[in-house]
Amino acid sequence: MAAVQLSGIFKRYGDTQVVHGIDLHIDDGEFVVLVGPSGCGKSTLMRMVAGLEEISGGDLMIGGTRANSLAPQQRNISMVFQSYALYPHLSVYENIAFGPRIRKESSTSFKPRIEAAAKMLNLNGYLDRLPRALSGGQRQRVAMGRAVVREPSLFLFDEPLSNLDAKLRVQMRTEIKALHQRLKNTVIYVTHDQIEAMTMADRIVVMNAGRIEQIGRPLELYDHPANLFVASFLGSPSMNFAEGVIVNRPQGAGVALKLADGSEIVLERAPASARAGAKVTLGVRPEHIETITQAPDTMMEVEVIEPTGAETHLYGKIGGNTWCVTTRQRSQVEPGQRVALRLPAEHIHLFDTESGRRLV
Repeated sequence: MAAVQLSGIFKRYGDTQVVHGIDLHIDDGEFVVLVGPSGCGKSTLMRMVAGLEEISGGDLMIGGTRANSLAPQQRNISMVFQSYALYPHLSVYENIAFGPRIRKESSTSFKPRIEAAAKMLNLNGYLDRLPRALSGGQRQRVAMGRAVVREPSLFLFDEPLSNLDAKLRVQMRTEIKALHQRLKNTVIYVTHDQIEAMTMADRIVVMNAGRIEQIGRPLELYDHPANLFVASFLGSPSMNFAEGVIVNRPQGAGVALKLADGSEIVLERAPASARAGAKVTLGVRPEHIETITQAPDTMMEVEVIEPTGAETHLYGKIGGNTWCVTTRQRSQVEPGQRVALRLPAEHIHLFDTESGRRLV
C-alpha cells in the first residue's frame, strides 16, 4: 500500500493546458474518487499517475518516492480499464496469470494468488473459459483479478463500469467496495457517474475544466457544496435553482428572493452577506422541499409526475426554471394542479450568482 501526493501537477499539450496545478494528498489505504463531466481532466490526471501520460509540471510522490520519471511498470500499480482489455484467445486463468508470467514468476508463486483472487471474485467456475463466453460483469471481474494478483500498492480504476447495464453497475459497485475493504489498498477511481462517487468513495474530488472544485467526504459535499458547480453536479435528481435579487419584505418581515418574473420566494433565514440588492442563486434539493396546505412560501404548477415506487417526483416551473419535488408519499396530484411548497431554512443553499461561491 502507498500514500499518493500530487503537488502542483499540470498537463499541457502544446499551448493548451488541460490540467491546472492539482494539489491532492491520498492517504495510505484510502478510496478516492475523481468525478466530473466528460473532458474535465480526471482521466488525464489518472493517466499521469499511471505513467501513461507525461507530467508537464509538478511532483508526483507514490509511497514517498518521486514517480515523475518512473516507467509504469516501476510504479507498482495495477489499472482496471473501461474496456476490460482482456486477451480474447486466452482463458480466464491465463488472462489473470499473464502479468506474473511476463515478470517470469514461477507458477508455484503465482498460482495460490490466482486461486485466492478467483475465489474472492467468484470466478472459480470460469477459469477455463474464454472471455467471449463471459458476461460483461464477469469480464470486469477477470480484469480486477488480474490487477489483484499483481499485489500492487495502488489500484487505478478508469470508468470500469460504464460499459455495464444498470443492474450490473450496482452489483459491481458493491463488489469493488467490498474488495477494497478486504485488501485495504489505496484506490484512485475515475468516473463521471456521481452515484458511483457518492456510494463508493471515502473522499470525492470534484473536477471541472482541469481544476479541483472541492474535496471532501460524500455527504459533506452533498450537504455543503462549495459552489454552484458542485451543487448542480452531485445529486439525482439534481438540486433546484432560482436566480434573483434579495429584497426586504414589508413591515420588517424578513427578506425574500425576488425572481425575474416578479414572484418571490420567502427566506426564513438569510446570511448577513445576503443583503438587500444582492444577486444570489437559491438552491434546494428535491427531497428537502415540503408540500403543505397552509399559506405557502411559494407555489408550483405541476407539469410532469414520475412515480418510481419508493418515491414520486413532481416537476414544474418556478421563476422560469424547472424544479423537482420528491416525496415518499403516494401523491394524488395531477398535472396542471398547483401545489404549495415550503423551503425549510436549514436546507436552503445560497450562492453568489456572479462568482458561484456558497454564501450559506
